[in-house]
Amino acid sequence: MKTKTATLTEKVTKETVKVSGAEAVVKCLLEEGVDLLYGYPGGAIMPVYDELYKYQDKLHHVLTRHEQGATHMAQGYARATGKVGVAIATSGPGATNLITGIADAQIDSTPMVCITGQVGSHLLGTDAFQETDIIGISTPVTKWNYQITKASEIPEVFAKAFYIARSGRPGPVLIDITKNAQFDELDFAYNPCTSVRSYKAQPNVENQSLKAAAELINNAKKPFVVWGQGVILGEAEKEFKAFIEKAGIPSASTLLGLSALPTKHPLHVGMVGMHGNYSPNKLTNECDVLIAVGMRFDDRVTGSLDTYATQAKVIHFEIDPAEVNKNVYADVAVLGNSKDTLSGILPLIAQKNHKEWLEEFRALDQVEFEKVIKNDLYPTKEGLTMGEVIKEINKASEGKAVIVTDVGQHQMIASRYAEFTESKSNITSGGLGTMGFALPAAIGAKMGAPERQVVAIAGDGGYQMTIQELGTILQTGAAVKIVVLNNEFLGMVRQWQQLFFDKRYASTEMVNPDFIAIAKGYQLKTNKVTQREQLENAVQEMMNSEEAYFLEVCVEKEDNVFPMIPTGSSVSDVRLE
Repeated sequence: MKTKTATLTEKVTKETVKVSGAEAVVKCLLEEGVDLLYGYPGGAIMPVYDELYKYQDKLHHVLTRHEQGATHMAQGYARATGKVGVAIATSGPGATNLITGIADAQIDSTPMVCITGQVGSHLLGTDAFQETDIIGISTPVTKWNYQITKASEIPEVFAKAFYIARSGRPGPVLIDITKNAQFDELDFAYNPCTSVRSYKAQPNVENQSLKAAAELINNAKKPFVVWGQGVILGEAEKEFKAFIEKAGIPSASTLLGLSALPTKHPLHVGMVGMHGNYSPNKLTNECDVLIAVGMRFDDRVTGSLDTYATQAKVIHFEIDPAEVNKNVYADVAVLGNSKDTLSGILPLIAQKNHKEWLEEFRALDQVEFEKVIKNDLYPTKEGLTMGEVIKEINKASEGKAVIVTDVGQHQMIASRYAEFTESKSNITSGGLGTMGFALPAAIGAKMGAPERQVVAIAGDGGYQMTIQELGTILQTGAAVKIVVLNNEFLGMVRQWQQLFFDKRYASTEMVNPDFIAIAKGYQLKTNKVTQREQLENAVQEMMNSEEAYFLEVCVEKEDNVFPMIPTGSSVSDVRLE
């Protein structure tokens, strides 16, 4: 039976077809162009899984080994492709296991739609088996969430969810579907959502703010750009490059902004932040105009706010009005998508060359090289450093690999030394700092960009938090390269204990399993490096492999990551030792 209907999201009359709520879920995903999702089945979501079985030729479901892994895979897929990642789980513990990944996606602005099953509507609030209030639990860490209790709600809610997840400043959305809504029937028609009342995806670009920003930039003697992930999310890489090249401005990246600009670009002066480069941190407090593009002035970037760039006029290019003046006061706020705002300001700025100012950065770069970089990349001591492992990966990949990092010392070393030639090549957990992120996120990234080399870099601590996802590699054949930098410590915490707690290494030393034996148990190709002369060939062999590969590198146990800005200190107080 076919009828005519219209939805609230778009007043277009379409033919409908009678389907179950579970089939409607699958049809909605297909309408949104989803061809891949990650999840773990269970009782409350079983009707949807039954429909996925029928549609497996059109919609590929990846069975993860833990629901948290499903969210990180969806994140990795989204970050590598720019599309919305999708994760699905059952009610109760299945739903709550998604929360860490959802929170990670929220703070790092990753577009994701999570679908959870729920007990029948008549059981809500009765403490039924595997019932949890996932709407209440997820509200603080989602961009939007909604509980569907009637099958007829499914098309409109899904259309709205995907629109909210991908539009404006992206983020995660959760849809909870009661079991009865999955079984009941509805007249299905799908109308994509193009707007939501009371939700403005992005502000309109104001010419007045563009002119005010251009005037400050044109008159600046020592302008400095700090860019973030907003450049990548806005697909504004070309516009950003044209902007800094025309204005001749030294530019530094946040952790999540890395790869938006090629590492070797002559105006790229490194990374800001707690373990960023010496020159951009130090000279933040000497610039006269600070131009922030698509970044949110996170505390790891600013250090003490009382001393952060107080001498400078601040221009903030930002899509989310809530971020403007939240941490750092902006003399000029340029609201809008970075692609639009950078395109708008380009004709207004003068062609400049701040050669002498740029040379100040390069002089400090040499100081950092002598005190830190030389020891990280060209060590004279016997033990292997994390930096020289990254150097070998750069050499083998020619800077073309997608580098997916976990959280800890290896993350900071990788972000400092990895070379990038293409955008969307740096995938890491930034704002939440989620240990266990790298392995599943790398699987998602590889599935999203199968033509690219994807290298997961993890420490021995974080790796073990999601090590079960080796089973997902075994089942799918995802050709991820996994590098564990093993120092037998929770390295970043140990570094803080050494520097600030008189070397009281409380609960940070790791007694590790045989990582090679575990990887072999999952049928991965493996290798282990304990000596420097083994490293180059081992990395090359890994990168040449057409299959998944596990490489363990035993590194110095008590190496530290420098430069470092101690918590609460000024960026000017960045330490080199």
